[in-house]
Amino acid sequence: MSEKRIWLDCDPHMIFDKGHDDATAILLALHIPGVKLLGLSTVHGNTDADNTFKNALRCLHAFGADPSVLVHRGASVPLLKAAKHDPEIHGFDGLGGVEGLPDSDHPLVRARSEKSQSCRAVEGIANAVQDMIKGGTDGKLTIVSTGPMTNIALFVSIYPDLLDGVEEFVFMGGGVGLGNRSAVAATTKEYNILCDPEAAQIVLNTSVKKTMVPINVTHTAIVTKSIHSALLDPSQFNTENLPPAKTPLRHTLSTLICFFAASYESTFGFTAGPPLHDALTIAYVAFPSLFKCTRRRVDVELAGVHTTGETVVDMWNYRQCDDSWGREGRNCLVAEQLDVDGFFRLFLDCVERCDAESPLNKTQCTS
Repeated sequence: MSEKRIWLDCDPHMIFDKGHDDATAILLALHIPGVKLLGLSTVHGNTDADNTFKNALRCLHAFGADPSVLVHRGASVPLLKAAKHDPEIHGFDGLGGVEGLPDSDHPLVRARSEKSQSCRAVEGIANAVQDMIKGGTDGKLTIVSTGPMTNIALFVSIYPDLLDGVEEFVFMGGGVGLGNRSAVAATTKEYNILCDPEAAQIVLNTSVKKTMVPINVTHTAIVTKSIHSALLDPSQFNTENLPPAKTPLRHTLSTLICFFAASYESTFGFTAGPPLHDALTIAYVAFPSLFKCTRRRVDVELAGVHTTGETVVDMWNYRQCDDSWGREGRNCLVAEQLDVDGFFRLFLDCVERCDAESPLNKTQCTS
């Protein structure tokens, strides 16, 4: 099969330590070569499930998605824990500070919303897998997660008979000796895992191949001033001062990516620019050669008083494991290194492709 079919499960919102990069994952999923996005599902995050649903619809329209690509509303709370929302920090709708995205009541956004109400996230994923099986395609569905994995855990629990139709689970989350949440953040906590650790462990226990893109790697994908310049205007790479945006889409992406640059600098010491996180999952699916990965045993701490939500990566092969991807095996490929220059060349190429199709660049479609 020439194209990889993917499903993207995401939580488009502004969160303190990740920015708006679910939106960049959506952009790449729509415009990266060799990938076909079959559908999206949304999940709770640092804004509620209604807002992540609306924001995904807004992003699909802004990035020129085919009307057949729908959004399926997913879990509103984690499996066991209370939901984590920060509207006072991130804005009520989860995309505070972003300029140029259409409102959720835009006619074309509303039309996609109405079509998207037919089924929820778990059924949407199941239907996509079943359609591929019924179609007799050679390939399987790759399921990508860029938020808490509640929807994915529910899918693998409700439809274990469909796992043979899943090629791989790829998720942004976790860390190896690094994190970005809680008093033990210097070890291995990261928001997506911490938000629903039980869901993450359920997915890690499945017999399907899994790839983890941890925060160690995503923190190397820094949007420097040079990259920001090229994003705004591809003819202005390496300029001293940021140029004006060449198109409305590029202006919107600039605000999406860089709204929290100051917070990254003050909180995490990122003086060169903010990192992208979620877009790396899509880059991995399309071009795994950009990454160096090692197969490891990965688990999530579920019972610690101070350590719940930590990813436990067996770096020394201490645990005796079989050859499976499941409960007793070395269950996960762990990304350890990224070709940063290669990734940003790919990212900027996808922006160029999106620029040619985005309705944001057609003023009559943005009102």
